[in-house]
Amino acid sequence: MAKKTSATPDVEKMRHSCAHVLAQAVLEMFPEAKLGFGPAIENGFYYDFDLPRTLIPEDLPILEKKMKHIVKQNQKFKLVEKNVDESISYLEKINQDYKVEASNDLKKEGFDKITFYENINQKGEMTFVDMCEGPHLEGTSKIGPFKLTHTAGAYWRGDEKRPMLQRIYAVCFTTQKELDDYLKQMEEAKKRDHRRLGTDLDLFMFDEEVGAGLPLWLPNGAYIRHKVMEFAFNTYLENGYDPVSTPHIANVALWSHSGHLDFYSDSMYGSLTIDEEEYKLKPMNCPLHVKMYNSSTRSYRELPFRWTEMGTVYRYERSGTLHGLTRVRGFTQDDAHIICRPDQLKEELEKALKLTLYILNTFGFKDIEMNVSVRDPENKSKFIGEDKLWKQAENTLKEVLEASGFKDYIYDIGGAVFYGPKIDVKVADSIGRKWQLSTIQFDFNLPTRFGMAYVGEDGKNHTPFMIHRALLGSLERFIGVLIEHYGGAFPAWLAPIPVVIIPVAQAHEKYAEEILKKLKEKGIRAKLYNSTDTLGKRIRLAEMKKIPYMAVVGDKEVKAKSLAIRNYKTKKQETVKAEKFLTNLQKEIIDRD
Repeated sequence: MAKKTSATPDVEKMRHSCAHVLAQAVLEMFPEAKLGFGPAIENGFYYDFDLPRTLIPEDLPILEKKMKHIVKQNQKFKLVEKNVDESISYLEKINQDYKVEASNDLKKEGFDKITFYENINQKGEMTFVDMCEGPHLEGTSKIGPFKLTHTAGAYWRGDEKRPMLQRIYAVCFTTQKELDDYLKQMEEAKKRDHRRLGTDLDLFMFDEEVGAGLPLWLPNGAYIRHKVMEFAFNTYLENGYDPVSTPHIANVALWSHSGHLDFYSDSMYGSLTIDEEEYKLKPMNCPLHVKMYNSSTRSYRELPFRWTEMGTVYRYERSGTLHGLTRVRGFTQDDAHIICRPDQLKEELEKALKLTLYILNTFGFKDIEMNVSVRDPENKSKFIGEDKLWKQAENTLKEVLEASGFKDYIYDIGGAVFYGPKIDVKVADSIGRKWQLSTIQFDFNLPTRFGMAYVGEDGKNHTPFMIHRALLGSLERFIGVLIEHYGGAFPAWLAPIPVVIIPVAQAHEKYAEEILKKLKEKGIRAKLYNSTDTLGKRIRLAEMKKIPYMAVVGDKEVKAKSLAIRNYKTKKQETVKAEKFLTNLQKEIIDRD
């Protein structure tokens, strides 16, 4: 078990220090630049600037050169503390308006001191200063290899009504090998970008007139989406879940009762008026499932309930945060809620975890990391629910993970949401990037708010445990990750078209059509690339579309009732009897190999 952290403190300190070096270089290049903030992030850092012109790609190597010069000078980082009024006056004097605003906010919050870090050269001269909490390295020579990667727009303090700043992203590591490996991984990631592959493979699209963050699934993508949903849904039914279905909108009274209007309103869309009553698009399915549970008196004998729904929800995301399928405004969750007695809790969590691993492994994710988020025992006021319930839930989560072989899970104290502890499951894709997909989450809020109860063996009402469980997360995000994991080259059971038949010439089309018919009789989707184009062009098209198998037929294949099969994954070609190939492909699809 390890405490949660994105990097060691020393690495974060190095990346933060490198951000100051970037800011110094930017001010050398643009003396009138105004500084935002530059925190360390995973693998590097970013810094936001208000600049006199838009940055171009050619600016980044120039800035890198300036940064390397600063690093070689071994400038020292010196901590300086000023009282808040002195700080504001100083920042006004050097025309750093954004820092002035931040300082004024700190003053309103009751801070009487503000810290700055100065860069001091070998002559003892200050070359740069920034308002900063720190900490920093002793000097710039301790900064490891870095690279400026790209720029992006970023609203000041994330507010769309505030000025748009220019954000420079960078990566920074302790060794050159780490940097080289990461840059190589990023090059591979560009090739696998699901947004590009979504276009190349005709999977999905977005349209401004339809609306940002609202994906339109083209036939190929809709087929993949259907296969993912079908497999997950049928697996849930086989594991004791019952299906439910709820509407896309609900009366505003429900969202008020659930607390969403108080705690989640910024992520909800505006109201619809129907028959003089207000309705809202649902941001989640939970309150509607609770309503169904509460529609009858429940006995302890009926529990556990396991209700699952492929429910589409709608949440407002800022336009700057939208990203292909992985960050959208309308998405479908493989949502489920387990409602159980305390004595059933451990078994239900074990089953949910086992099911999670089976689902993820089937889709090719083998490298899995478990994160447990619990409440901060020193700050219980931020969390609702009885101590006894929190303790039982947290201990059970840990016990289940350790019993399942995940003894080295990441433990995040204080990382729980206000209504309960949770397990977040991260998977590493085929090039080593980690994605957070599945969640198993306790909820102490809704059972209390809605008075959920069951009649116990003692004839009295008891409050059940409620567990939210989404194993794919959202279908949109999951498929976006899946596209990048496979690089668009899906296994035969997921591929929209697992095999394409390519006759060498028109004389071979009759045999090709016979093979196509046999494939369809076995329930296998296939296409015939007839001879209107050159053979080379048709083969290149199948390769470009990443179709798992090409079946080329010419004179020899017609005569021998065989197929020349090219495997996209292995790039190998072999001639096999047609019936054998059809049988093997059908088995591969059924077995989900």
